[in-house]
Amino acid sequence: MRHSLVLWVVAFIVTAVFAVYQRMTGPTYPVTESVTLGGRDLRLRFERSHGGETDFPVRLTIGDATVLGTVEWKRHNTADTWTRTPMTNENGVLTAFLPHQPPAGKLDYRVILQTAGREVVLPSAGPVVVRFKGNVPTGILVIHVLVIFGAMLLSTRTALEILAPDPQLLSYTRWTVGLLFVGGLILGPIVQKYAFDAYWTGWPVGTDLTDNKTAVALLAWVTALIVQRRGRNPRTWIIAAAIITIVVFLIPHSMFGSELEYSAVPPPATSR
Repeated sequence: MRHSLVLWVVAFIVTAVFAVYQRMTGPTYPVTESVTLGGRDLRLRFERSHGGETDFPVRLTIGDATVLGTVEWKRHNTADTWTRTPMTNENGVLTAFLPHQPPAGKLDYRVILQTAGREVVLPSAGPVVVRFKGNVPTGILVIHVLVIFGAMLLSTRTALEILAPDPQLLSYTRWTVGLLFVGGLILGPIVQKYAFDAYWTGWPVGTDLTDNKTAVALLAWVTALIVQRRGRNPRTWIIAAAIITIVVFLIPHSMFGSELEYSAVPPPATSR
């Protein structure tokens, strides 16, 4: 019993590390930048994802009511000219709204700050890309995330079960396959449909690595399950499937994700 508990703790720690990694990487995680403005050291946050049907708020807390701000923006991967939208400054909080885009639409944007004769363009590394998506019901999204990371937990735990005195590999493998199937091929497409109006955006219809990597992990574990059902030694296959799953979770979320083709979309309207 104690041996099993230790294996569960190790599996949980590994899964937690990957959960934090997934949260902090990828093309939709906010960009942060430190800058000194008017004698203040600021850490500003630039969002890269926006859900729902509202305009996208660019909001920066400056702490200085005298700072002027302008947002320059254009549609991503287009020949559009940059549109300039003034920011309002209310009690040191600069705000501007960029026009709502259809699901999977993207805008490039950057902020120009002016104070005491000094002009600063942020982020310094270049424009931020924000991707728009539909509203995903919180309940469905939470269940999807829990099931996917439950699958990662079971994947790691199954591999560690090889170290147990009397390993129950078939049972753990079945649970891993089941969670990957439900999380990746049932709940995943439902979330995609809400967010980007498409059930599947991976191979062969798209390039979304989130869909593709889940399918690869599931295929690896289905292979390990088939090997066990045929009475063969599954240890090598289980270790291989667990390693593949780890590699899959190392790929940042939403890489090469859904992107609207703007050639069929009218030019942008000015923001409010």
